[in-house]
Amino acid sequence: MARVPRVAVIGGGPGGLYAAALLKRLDPAREITVWERNAPDDTFGFGVVLSDETLGGIEHADPVVHRALQAEFVRWDTIDIVHRGRTLTSGGHGFAALGRRRLLEILHERCASLGVRLRFRTEAPPAAQLATAYDLVIAADGVHSVTREAHAEVFAPTITTHRCRYVWLAADFALDAFRFEIAETEHGVMQLHGYPYANGAAGARSTVIVEMREEVWRAAGFEDLDARQSAERCAKVFADALGGRPLRANASSWTAFRTVVNDRWSHGNTVLIGDAAHTAHFSIGSGTKLAVEDALALAACIKERPELPDALAAYESERRPVVESTQRAAAASLRWFEELATYTDQPPRQFAFGLLTRSRRVTHDNLRLRDPGFTRAVERDFGCPPGTPPMFTPFRLRGLTLRNRVVVSPMDMYSAVDGVPGDFHLVHLGARALGGAGLVMTEMVCVSPEGRITPGCAGLYSREQGDGWRRVTDFVHTRSPGTAIGVQLGHAGRKGATRVMWEGMDEPLPVGGWPLVAASPLPYRPGVSEIPHQLDRRQLDTIREQFTAAARRAQRSGFDLLELHCAHGYLLSGFLSPLTNRRTDAYGGSLTGRLRFPLEVFDAIRADWPDDRPMTVRISATDWAPGGTTPEDAVEIARAFVAHGADAIDVSTGQVVADERPEFGRSYQTPFADLIRNTLSVPVIAVGAISSWDDVNSLLLAGRTDLCALARPHLHDPQWTLHAAGAQGYEGPAAPWPLPYRAGSRSPPAGRTDDPKPRLTLR
Repeated sequence: MARVPRVAVIGGGPGGLYAAALLKRLDPAREITVWERNAPDDTFGFGVVLSDETLGGIEHADPVVHRALQAEFVRWDTIDIVHRGRTLTSGGHGFAALGRRRLLEILHERCASLGVRLRFRTEAPPAAQLATAYDLVIAADGVHSVTREAHAEVFAPTITTHRCRYVWLAADFALDAFRFEIAETEHGVMQLHGYPYANGAAGARSTVIVEMREEVWRAAGFEDLDARQSAERCAKVFADALGGRPLRANASSWTAFRTVVNDRWSHGNTVLIGDAAHTAHFSIGSGTKLAVEDALALAACIKERPELPDALAAYESERRPVVESTQRAAAASLRWFEELATYTDQPPRQFAFGLLTRSRRVTHDNLRLRDPGFTRAVERDFGCPPGTPPMFTPFRLRGLTLRNRVVVSPMDMYSAVDGVPGDFHLVHLGARALGGAGLVMTEMVCVSPEGRITPGCAGLYSREQGDGWRRVTDFVHTRSPGTAIGVQLGHAGRKGATRVMWEGMDEPLPVGGWPLVAASPLPYRPGVSEIPHQLDRRQLDTIREQFTAAARRAQRSGFDLLELHCAHGYLLSGFLSPLTNRRTDAYGGSLTGRLRFPLEVFDAIRADWPDDRPMTVRISATDWAPGGTTPEDAVEIARAFVAHGADAIDVSTGQVVADERPEFGRSYQTPFADLIRNTLSVPVIAVGAISSWDDVNSLLLAGRTDLCALARPHLHDPQWTLHAAGAQGYEGPAAPWPLPYRAGSRSPPAGRTDDPKPRLTLR
């Protein structure tokens, strides 16, 4: 056990108090002091929600606290979603809540019984001063942490302020479910989040949070109202939810949520926990939960490690992945509420399903277990035939009907010779077509030798290349009838003349390179990549004709769909992003100017491409870099391509500049597809770390996308779609096994370990 005989805790919230209690319980000889600037009965907010998982940890660590909490909890398992006067109820969720004041009282009592010194109405000395007198300083001083700011050069915080204003209020009655209610007012959309937290002899209470976009808040005049007036106005807006009863405030003020992230959580013998270290949006009920879990982990690591530096490092190593996962879920939930106005026109059950699955922690599969009746109703509204998962419903683009919603995403293989697709491409794409996907996409097929990324890139600028692709499409159409195959056309621009991926991604060719061209003379990797030549009018015309010539060859090669690659920093993407287009002529400047050349190319191809065959456009919806393409820009880019005849937008992100900072995570790019689809009501293809059939079903049912493109899962398993069908018990026409493979449609028997075990005992 790390030797920490004297502990100072800055902040008397749940995290700080629980950490003090646990450390004192583990070593009664410790001297532990908690500083809290407020009085014991001061508290802000009203009710807090804890999960069964967190409660299990509390029970194991301190049964006394657990028993006290169990006696206080209000429990319920339903969520009510009120949308345009209609209430939709989903059950099976399981919540437990109690008043924040009562939670603090329980922790005060526990600390006092253990001998922790509680100093109320007292500002803590600075952490640097405490660190000289105490062996451990725990900074639990909240989202506005003075400790964090005093040592910002070490903790390196990043604080992001978001786009909604919210206020915590209370109602003196107990709601009978977790309630989300949407109000579409003359000023804009407002939402209520409410849940009960007390329903006993001491009275009934509910927490009510009202939230809205900043511009709605201002238009409605809330910035001019005091706390009482705000509560009265909110009670009028949500009179139906409250049954005409009032709301009350408790030092309630409108604020914008701030996400806190720190590069480090400890500095010497000082450590951050709870909101001082990290925050996650209240819509997934995580603040108190995270703080309590931090306290548990910190106490455990101090117990298990003999040296304090090792204990603090272990604490951060253990907690950071959990916190980051929670923050990703909270960010997805937060964004959903920020963009709420884009969803209000959805059908009621789809809207409710989208709300329930907004964080991606609740999915189609586990919602089906929680509330099968509700989920079946959502599936019926979506159009699923009986016994058919959402991913196996057909989808039509122009004259092409896809038998299911799975797309094999374009993946560069770098295996062509002089741009000609060979046996590798036949086997690679043929195997994935046999694997059941509705649409199989080629890699980016280049429109000229100078448009290649690497010497191994495939092309469509010669007859021999067209014949090679015809061999692939003929195989797909003959041996996997019902599977569509699409071609993605592109030009590498400033990212060309590099080595193949496994020899050094984005590394310039040492010999045999070619001159690069781009919207502006800016290298992809300054000091490493070649400086490209800025295209002039004549060269733009030449490249446009190269695209149209490649499209004509694609038509003769038998492709069912054509996608124009305007993403990932390649040539056309380079025109769209303000980070890569610094032109001062008609092809630069405003977004209208930056769109001009990509739209000219699109129009030229569309004029030649058969009317009954769809065209899609892949875009990077964000550059993941300051000053780059914004989500709002992405909506306008999509709007322009759709106006020019695009049948769907394939929504990717990034790879435009080398110093990007993507927010990686499960399905991390899908919110951008969601935004475009629900703002413009246009078909979209979602990509980006979609790895499970459950994710595909969830995204489709929530109306976040129309098709899901998967890359790495199809490298891991060419028959991913057929195996997804088998896992869901689906054997219908949207996922037929090829006749020669039908004997493998069921998993082969496993070894003896799966045999029935002999009975060895009497009962």
